[in-house]
Amino acid sequence: MGCVKRERVAEDIFVFYSDTYAQAAAGIVLLPGGAIVIDTLPFPHETAEIVQFIRDHGIPGARFVINTHFHGDHTYGTCLFPDATVIAHRACRDALLKWGERRLSEAKVLTPALQDVELRLPDVVFDDEMHLHVDGRSLLLTHLPGHTADSIGVLVEGDRVLFSGDAVMPVPYIPWGNREQLRNSLATVLTLRPEMIVQGHGDILLRGEIAETVESSISYLDNIKERVEEIIGRGGTEADLRKIDIETCGRSRIALDGLVSQLHQANLKALYRLHQQQRQQGRAC
Repeated sequence: MGCVKRERVAEDIFVFYSDTYAQAAAGIVLLPGGAIVIDTLPFPHETAEIVQFIRDHGIPGARFVINTHFHGDHTYGTCLFPDATVIAHRACRDALLKWGERRLSEAKVLTPALQDVELRLPDVVFDDEMHLHVDGRSLLLTHLPGHTADSIGVLVEGDRVLFSGDAVMPVPYIPWGNREQLRNSLATVLTLRPEMIVQGHGDILLRGEIAETVESSISYLDNIKERVEEIIGRGGTEADLRKIDIETCGRSRIALDGLVSQLHQANLKALYRLHQQQRQQGRAC
C-alpha cells in the first residue's frame, strides 16, 4: 500500500498513517452516502490511497472533509476531495486565508512532491462546537485550542473514537499556540470520555491508557513552564535550554523516531521567547 499504513478501529472507522512524515494520521468513517474524512495526509500520493480505498469499498467518494487545524500536514490532501464539503473551525479558515498560500508556495520549493497541491478553504465553519449527523452516525466537533488557535477534536459518538488532531500528541507542541489553552483542552479531552484517541501523530491511545497519557501531557506542560522559569530566574540564556532534557520533564524521547526531542526544544524556546517578549513589553509600559 505504498507509504500508507492502515488500521481498522471500528466497523466503519479506519485510520491511515503517513510513513513519510512524523506518523501523521488521518481517518475515515465509511458511510453509504459518502465517507467522512477527518484530516488528510501530508503528501498527495498518500491521500490518493485514501481516495482509492473509499472507491474500493463502493462508496461514492467523500461527502465531508473535516480539517482539525490549518497545518499543511493535515490539510494539503483536502484538494483531492473536490466534491466534498470541507468543515473546520472559523480560525482555520482565517489562518489559511492569512498564511496558507504563502506557506504552500514555500513548501513547494522545498518539497517537489507538493507541486500539485491546491489550497482548499473550508466551506462550513463553527466557533465552539458543531454536531454532524450523517447516515445514522453522529459526530461532535469541538474546539480544542492550544496547539493552534483553530485546533478541534472530532468525537465519533457511539464508538466514542476521538480524532484529537494535534491537541493530543506524543509530546504536546505549542510554538504555534498557547500553553495554558492546550492544558485546558487536554482537560476537556478527558471530559469527552473517549474509548480511543487517534492522535494527530503517533500511535492510537486505548481506553486503559488515555487518562494516564493525557494527565502526563498536562504535567509536561507544567514542568516545562517551571524549568524555563528556573533558567530565566538565574539569568540563563536561550542556549541553556538545551540542558533541559525531555525525559526530565516527564516524556519519552523515543516516540516519532526521536522527533519528540526536537519538538520539546521548540516548546522551551517558545516559552523562553514569550517570557522575554512580555518582560520587554513591561519595560516599555
